[in-house]
Amino acid sequence: MKVVGVIPARYGSTRLPGKPLKDIGGKTMIQRVYESVKKSRLLDEVIVATDDQRVIEEVERFKGKAILTSIHHPNGTSRVAEVVQNMNIDIVINIQGDEPFISYKMIDELIEVLAGHSNVNMATLCYQLHDERKYRDENVVKVVCDVYGNALYFSRSLIPFPKRAINLKVYEHIGIYGYRKAFLQEFVKLKDTPLSIIESLEQLKALEYGYKICVIETKYDYKALSIDTQEDLDEARRIITESEAII
Repeated sequence: MKVVGVIPARYGSTRLPGKPLKDIGGKTMIQRVYESVKKSRLLDEVIVATDDQRVIEEVERFKGKAILTSIHHPNGTSRVAEVVQNMNIDIVINIQGDEPFISYKMIDELIEVLAGHSNVNMATLCYQLHDERKYRDENVVKVVCDVYGNALYFSRSLIPFPKRAINLKVYEHIGIYGYRKAFLQEFVKLKDTPLSIIESLEQLKALEYGYKICVIETKYDYKALSIDTQEDLDEARRIITESEAII
């Protein structure tokens, strides 16, 4: 079984142009993500999928592998699908290119589930929120699951609503996805659905078309920092500076 990790990295971010190449403590963001992902024990290959030659050159500079894709993709998933469409592989892991602190151990958690359960076509991760300030933060995507660990719904709103707050547990969705290659190629062909448009959450398409998404609660600490703004970038730099000072 061959497993490939793909990191979509679009250069032209509206809120933070050129963000894959932004410096975080002496390394570009894309280099930090790539190096973390490469630590995975279960990935056979890691590829950066980008729409810009400048990102290609940066990845090649630190001896990574990158592929130039179309500039017309609506999202990172579509970009990932282009990269793997002609590859002889079984499982694809879609890793966000703007989360420099993502743990390779979480990637391996996803792969283990997909490799060990042939009936799982799509899987992702979550972790329990303990900061109640994030409950109503629309940038923190929440997920609820059935008793078998399959997603019932993802939302930017607080779910479940604590009408009775006894034993309330709220889970944040971690935006790493694992797919069987054949399912990924079908998924990206699906038209946007009402809920996916309203919530601006692509994964809701799968649920609205009746597919299951297996959700695994990670065993590892999750540093939730997706870099979308200058403020996020400043926070990432602060974290790196403090961690290096401790070492």
